[in-house]
Amino acid sequence: MNIHEYQGKEILSKYGVRVQQGIVASTPDEAIAAYQQIAERTNSKFAVVKSQIHAGGRGKGKIVGTEQRGVQLAKSADDVKTIATNLLGNTLVTIQTGAEGKVVNKILIAEDVYYPGDSEPKELYVSILLDRGRACNVIMASTEGGMDIEEVAEHTPEKIIKEWIDPRVGLQGFQARKVAYKLGMTGNANKEMVAFLMSLYKAYEETDSAMFEINPVLKTSDDKILAVDAKVSLDDNALFRHKDLAALRDKAEEDPMEVEASESDLNYVKLDGNVGCMVNGAGLAMATMDIIKLKGGDPANFLDVGGGANAVTVEAGFRLILKDPNVKAIFVNIFGGIVRCDRVAAGIVEAYKSIGDIPVPIIVRLQGTNAEEGAKIINDSGLKVYSAVLLKDAADLITKVLA
Repeated sequence: MNIHEYQGKEILSKYGVRVQQGIVASTPDEAIAAYQQIAERTNSKFAVVKSQIHAGGRGKGKIVGTEQRGVQLAKSADDVKTIATNLLGNTLVTIQTGAEGKVVNKILIAEDVYYPGDSEPKELYVSILLDRGRACNVIMASTEGGMDIEEVAEHTPEKIIKEWIDPRVGLQGFQARKVAYKLGMTGNANKEMVAFLMSLYKAYEETDSAMFEINPVLKTSDDKILAVDAKVSLDDNALFRHKDLAALRDKAEEDPMEVEASESDLNYVKLDGNVGCMVNGAGLAMATMDIIKLKGGDPANFLDVGGGANAVTVEAGFRLILKDPNVKAIFVNIFGGIVRCDRVAAGIVEAYKSIGDIPVPIIVRLQGTNAEEGAKIINDSGLKVYSAVLLKDAADLITKVLA
């Protein structure tokens, strides 16, 4: 589950990570009030207005039809009002949102941390994530902060620092010092970076996160280390342990169909094809999409109804799939291990009748316990539903009905 920058910073602050302070606003008037409060606290006329969407590249992104950037420096209350008016309620397109963009519903008015001092500010990159290949967490860091880390990895891979963490002991002090040294930190900045990394890793582990990405991490002109941005992804499977973090979910940032699917305990991801897929099990879903592609079709979605498929979940799945106007056929591929195929077949017939006239053909492949009985129920239903035994046969039927 992704969360907003301001929410990520709130989590980090609780664990002692120094962050760029800011105030969230939903209207231009709230933004002006936030600016005035920050200006009074920092004794500076500068503040940064930052759009809050679940996507990176906000600084380079633009509001549709304007030159308004997703992140912009403001020098006065009038600047804040103008920027906030341009951002709020409008669509921001970045390299990560795609052409459809995302609507900006909240902005963060953040303090200016690039103040003059004894040394030059320096932008760095730090992230923590799971390295599945090594079955342990890894800290990735770079002196090239503020840039897309993919570009750094492609053009100057030698500037990517990696430190793997033994899960039995966690992040050790010597490892944090090693990363700080490789980032070129000296003196107080080195001590600050070590403390920053230790606190960041503690926050990552104790919140059961999937990724923390801080880009940039700033070494200020007075050698403080702080998070200017915070991209945090929480592990959905661990949210039952963190009710407070689960409450941070912003459904407005998610695909409405995926939100509806999650409320029905379905795993759904929309794709761009013309064949709706309903499968039980992620591995079987991937194989199903592969054979559809091999037969010349295009999957319209990934939909896993889980091991306990019944009339309720099947009906919810059908309704989701049929909301996509591109769908020309539906392929139901169920392996009856935990659930019996005849029960699934009965559920399909019941769901079909409950929905009413379904305008596209449905191909059903049932394998496993009571598969023959399930196929008979489908064939005797009198509905526009076709059964198959082999995966290849089902894919051929898809090709036939699409022709």
